[in-house]
Amino acid sequence: MNSIYFYSMISMGGIAALLAGGLGFAANHFHVEKDPRVAKVEDALPSANCGACGYAGCESFAEAVVKGEAPVGGCPVGGDSVSTEIADIMGSENESSEKVVAELICAGGLKETKKSGKYDGIKSCKAAHQVNGGEKICQYSCLGFGDCEAICPFDAIFINDNGLPEIDPDACTGCGKCIDECPRNVLLLAPYQAKNHIRCSSHNIGKIVRKTCEVGCIACSLCLRACPVDAIEMKDNLAVIDYEKCVNCGICADKCPTGTIEFQGERIQKVEINDNCVGCTLCAKACPVEAIEGEIKKLHEVDQEICIQCGLCYEACNVDAVDLFYESDLS
Repeated sequence: MNSIYFYSMISMGGIAALLAGGLGFAANHFHVEKDPRVAKVEDALPSANCGACGYAGCESFAEAVVKGEAPVGGCPVGGDSVSTEIADIMGSENESSEKVVAELICAGGLKETKKSGKYDGIKSCKAAHQVNGGEKICQYSCLGFGDCEAICPFDAIFINDNGLPEIDPDACTGCGKCIDECPRNVLLLAPYQAKNHIRCSSHNIGKIVRKTCEVGCIACSLCLRACPVDAIEMKDNLAVIDYEKCVNCGICADKCPTGTIEFQGERIQKVEINDNCVGCTLCAKACPVEAIEGEIKKLHEVDQEICIQCGLCYEACNVDAVDLFYESDLS
């Protein structure tokens, strides 16, 4: 019996040694050198693993960057500082993309919307949406139970007293998790610098909207006709803004009769060009409505009748020759 155990141990040891040798040979023979830049790029990332870059996590994104499959500025959480560091690692130029943040396209809170009844079910947007649509009559409205708040990995969302999510643009990374979580699709990603937002997602006709919500879009098209750069169009009874075309002039918000369009921040009231102007024409080229005139190397002027106070000329000028005046400056 002892001899059986002895030979069994010998044979098992031999098999183990053979397998170990085979594994060792395979490891050496089929070994693939990992680019050391992958680890460096991963170390430069914020390790949020949020998926905002479009990859499963920071390691996957780092590998994609090194392979040339992802841009060095593809991490919205890290911002310019991280993209600059990654660009240095990769020996390329910084290609940081514009920051985007989540925006709510519904202003119909508890105060503004009509109720269909009392909802006593699970306090979850998904649950309410599947059962009877919650308490609001408008089937496009925000349900307000905070599924977006719960899913946000950066604590950038909270539900206010009016039953609507408020988003901290500085804390938001644009990862899109809240958008995927919302059963009503009342969240979207918009440029961080955007100031004009249409706070409605209803595709009902104006007559029905008026009966269900005080601040809903009634498809009157006043914003569309007022926009000087054609950045708004009507899609199935709803005004939709094209952020790539929008110049943040705020004219659409002024014209909206229901307050559906919100302008964030203080509106520019007047634009003037001062004596610092060197006549480079950069401001004139930046103006979307051709409100600036002047000859090369001579002082330019703003036609106040045409100017839409968007401020693009101010951003284009590099000699501090453009002055912006706000309501507080003129009062």
